[in-house]
Amino acid sequence: MRKVMTILSLLMAAVNVYGQPADDLPKDFLSQDFHRGRREALREKLPPNSVAVFFANAVRNRSNDVDYTYHQDPNFYYLTGYKEPDAVLLIFKDKQTANNGTQYDEIIFVQPRNANAEMWNGRRLGDEGVKSKLGLNQAFNNTEFKKYNLDFTKFTSILFTEFQNDVRDEPTDSADLYDMIKQFKVKVNYPTEQGTLNVARESTKNNLNTRELSILMGALRGVKTKEELALVRKAVSISGMAQREVMKAIKPGMSEREIQGIHEYVFKKYEAEDIGYPSIVGAGHNGCILHYVENYKPEISSTELILMDLGAEFHGYTADVTRTIPISGKFSPEQKQIYELVLKAQEEAMKACKPGITTYELSLITQRVINRGLTELGILKTETEKHLYYPHGCCHHIGLDVHDPIPKGQLQENMIITIEPGIYIPENANCDKRWWGIAVRIEDDYLITKDGYELLSASAPRKIEEIESLMQEPSALDDFQLPEIK
Repeated sequence: MRKVMTILSLLMAAVNVYGQPADDLPKDFLSQDFHRGRREALREKLPPNSVAVFFANAVRNRSNDVDYTYHQDPNFYYLTGYKEPDAVLLIFKDKQTANNGTQYDEIIFVQPRNANAEMWNGRRLGDEGVKSKLGLNQAFNNTEFKKYNLDFTKFTSILFTEFQNDVRDEPTDSADLYDMIKQFKVKVNYPTEQGTLNVARESTKNNLNTRELSILMGALRGVKTKEELALVRKAVSISGMAQREVMKAIKPGMSEREIQGIHEYVFKKYEAEDIGYPSIVGAGHNGCILHYVENYKPEISSTELILMDLGAEFHGYTADVTRTIPISGKFSPEQKQIYELVLKAQEEAMKACKPGITTYELSLITQRVINRGLTELGILKTETEKHLYYPHGCCHHIGLDVHDPIPKGQLQENMIITIEPGIYIPENANCDKRWWGIAVRIEDDYLITKDGYELLSASAPRKIEEIESLMQEPSALDDFQLPEIK
């Protein structure tokens, strides 16, 4: 018995140790009040007699017993500030009454404290931590979700997003995300046959709604609050600083991966937790691959351009900045002509950027400029010729996602978008050989203001003379040499 009590004492001590808040954590995360305000804003938008249900992101396996670094579902984080897996949040339009008479309009179930798990994988908040740190008063361990006896048939609408087949079942945990989804499906009488939910959606007798929640959340997240703007500004500033430092440090013979490493080192130096998306560093013809993430070219020629599309993620919010520069420090005549055309397209779109316009209209502006310019250069025969030299739109929203899922429509004050025209001329393209292998994209982040826009990423040079001038400045990495490894 004494041995058992000793083990229990050690486990309890471990729980206390791993549960202590770390004094050295950043102090500028989003506040309880922010997340509470976002839940209230969503509640106001919910249809009558409804409940919105959110599940935390799944833990995803990288290989064997190694998982990818966990990243919370952006909607879940936006509404709660909770960063751990295996959780579910319910937000009700109207007050609910618990068995003990307590009224509540939101409830969350989270992974419980566990000394052994915390020793291996880090601290957990547990139900009490969620109450004290995140301000969600109706918080319970996820082991209680199965016993949560709520009559879902009384709701006119149960809003949630459709489930994807990417959640693993942890056999030793009967309350993980897999099991909570399974339990939820039973509670709401979710159709069991594949494809039946799509049919059931159309029935007025079915209260399962997998369409509306993403629209509501997109509209909510699209217009940024003061707190969010501060975090996006920080992410963009960090990303712009990385572009500047790379412009000074880059030289012929470097590898794509080395340049990626400089960018991401600067991100970490300024305390960015992550990258907002896989970094794109493409030299020469690799820049023609829009989502080129291999970044594996071992030695970059002095004649090549390098396209660098990278964004720091700071406290959940991501930037998205692209610059294209000559490795040699000087644009060739052909590179300069293509670059100036892309820059002109971006600046024409910038002139029209203000509340009331759509991102589609901004894209059309850039397409007209580029088509006209490519025709004048002889790369196109006519301005109406179909081609793949500019195969994408020029704009998207950014925030908690690099492509924030904002509903289509007119831009509003305090939205943040990119404007990113590009021209990509691959090897063996149907034009004069002197243009082959030139890929240019210029991407900046813009805050929509009351009457126009604010260029958030202005710290990273965009104009040719500014880029070439900065590339002549010394770098802090000039003397950084590692021993050769054979």
